[in-house]
Formats: sequence, structure tokens, C-alpha cells
Amino acid sequence: MDSVNNICQNCNELWVFGYGSLVWKNADFEFESSVAGFLKGFKRRFYQNSIDHRGTEKFPGRVVTLIKSDDQNERVYGMGYKISNDKIMKVLNHLDYREKNGYERCETFFYPINNEQLKKKTIVYVANETNPSWNSDHDLHSIARQVFKAIGPSGDNISYVYNLCNAMREHFPNHYHEDRHLFELEKLLKEMKEKASE
Repeated sequence: MDSVNNICQNCNELWVFGYGSLVWKNADFEFESSVAGFLKGFKRRFYQNSIDHRGTEKFPGRVVTLIKSDDQNERVYGMGYKISNDKIMKVLNHLDYREKNGYERCETFFYPINNEQLKKKTIVYVANETNPSWNSDHDLHSIARQVFKAIGPSGDNISYVYNLCNAMREHFPNHYHEDRHLFELEKLLKEMKEKASE
């Protein structure tokens, strides 16, 4: 993916891809339509600390980002949002602020699940390992312990994971199980919650 400086200056629409909270939350920006679909060549991982939404500076939470896959056909499922030309800059300015904790705008292609041939040029926000909130501890048990305790302005971190899992089951009933990282994290959190209630 290449960083984007001048977005789609001569096009009449833009697509934004959501693979975290935008899969299950009502989008807080103006869009014409939304459709379920996927990106190719990436993995969804809880490698990004959250100090402004699902945690605090004192106790960060964990949220998802994308990393490149060795398999160019590997898919990350999520939601594509179509933005009209007259709303592009307003939406991008909003999202730049929303994703200010380490995420950068990048450009790739989005494939609608109901018509994969109609791929769309798409903006996606990605946090890479050079940003200050990148967490290099990728052990899933460590991630689960961090998520289990974290709470931020947007709510507790566990709900972020559970809501994403539930949305994946709802929108992608034939594919959600492919995201082992996400659903193994959910399993660990449920085990921790059950043990804490004993």
C-alpha cells in the first residue's frame, strides 16, 4: 500500500474500508452506501495500543491494525463505505482526526463480497510498527490480559473485541472462522471472564 497525499482528485466517489469498530458501529461520517467485502493480502491483528478510545495513556487498550500477509490472496473481511465526491475532504479530515493515534491513510482495493469483480479503489487506515502506539508484544495471552483490564472514553476493551466478533459472524457467516487471531482472542477473554466470576 502507498501513502495517499492527493486523494481521488478526478473521481466521483471514494470508498473507505473499515475492519475494526466500523464493522459493527454506525459510521460517524456521511456516506452514500455500505457493503460487506474484503481486502486481499493482509491480516487483522491486535498490535496497536489504544490510549484515546479503548484505553488510556496510563493503561492502554488494544485495537486492530493490518499487517501484510505472505499470501497475497489472504483476506481481511470488513465494511466498505462509499463517499460521494462532494463529501470526500470532509470525511477524510474527520477520519484523520479519529485515527490520529498512530494510523495513516493508505490506498488499496476493496472487493464487495456480492460482486468481487467490481473492485474499488479504497482508503484504509493502517498503524504500522513505526508509530508510537505500536505494541511489539504479539503474544495472544498478553494481548488478552491487556484487553481484559482496559477501559477508555469509547468503552471497555472487551466490548470492542466481542462486538467485532459478533459483527463478523453476522456479516460473514461463511468466512469469519478464517480470522483465527480474532476468535482465539475472544476465546481467551471468555475464559478469563468465567474464571474471574468463580
